[in-house]
Amino acid sequence: MSNLTSSIQLTKKSTYKLNNGLHIPVAGYGAYLLPKGKAKALTYQALKDGYRHIDSAVYYRNQEECAEGIAEFLKDYPHVKREDIWFTTKITNEAHGYEPTLEQVQDIADLVKKHIQYVDLILLHSPKTSKALRLGSWKALQELVENPNNKIIPVKSIGVSNFGVSHIDELFAWEGFKIKPVVNQVELHPWLPRLDLREYSYKHDILLEAYSPLTQGYKLDDPELLSLEKKSGIPKIEILLKWSYLQGFIVLAKTEKFERIKQNLDVLPDAKDDDEESANLGVVSLPLDVLEALDKPESKEVLTWGGQDPTLYKD
Repeated sequence: MSNLTSSIQLTKKSTYKLNNGLHIPVAGYGAYLLPKGKAKALTYQALKDGYRHIDSAVYYRNQEECAEGIAEFLKDYPHVKREDIWFTTKITNEAHGYEPTLEQVQDIADLVKKHIQYVDLILLHSPKTSKALRLGSWKALQELVENPNNKIIPVKSIGVSNFGVSHIDELFAWEGFKIKPVVNQVELHPWLPRLDLREYSYKHDILLEAYSPLTQGYKLDDPELLSLEKKSGIPKIEILLKWSYLQGFIVLAKTEKFERIKQNLDVLPDAKDDDEESANLGVVSLPLDVLEALDKPESKEVLTWGGQDPTLYKD
């Protein structure tokens, strides 16, 4: 059964504590394939609207534009500091292995370091290579975190994306293992709730980041969802985003429409003021009957990756 808690305390400023002690903003703006020439402006707008978490990747080919958007925002809004904004990027499969990963991190640094000084989080984008290459990449990432004064770029945290239980167990069993992934970023929504992976992640203090919480649009015309929208009077986008927040996920909402950025974030209430304590006061809720209708514990409908679940990948 999914989490049927019908309300939780969250605001636009809320963060979750990672297993390394750092805090990550709960609401993230996803930069997945934002078009070239537009990513900088979209990133800037997301920050202006209240996001403090930008999720990019080497594969997206927009890291520098995202970093430029962050830098420009910080210049225009000096009361916001670099440490208030979380920037994530990801290592491609082609760069798995010790030396290739270090080389790609150098490429990342060449693009973003002059704008944002450091990277908050680097993920392995997927497990779809081999054990030896995955472990080689993790060795490189561990070394970067352990040495913040490395000659490439400071890296605060490391994690994984699209990893299944077997891939994380592989890390834990490795004799060179030192640093636990802080997050696992995977496709999550009511039609792919991943209860086993969630139980495992909770046990090992690894937070889950939900990408495609809006199903990349594939389920927005689903008859059941449309019926819930009509019955509850709650817009379907709001239903899906709130479902993810109520599950305890870090939620990465992506849109290329400037007006949708604020609408997506506005499913979370505003913090009452800048006081740190008040940033945790606010209620996100859905009617219990809506949650019950979206409770699909056995559903395994993968809407990305060509329908092939990367968490089940075997070498």
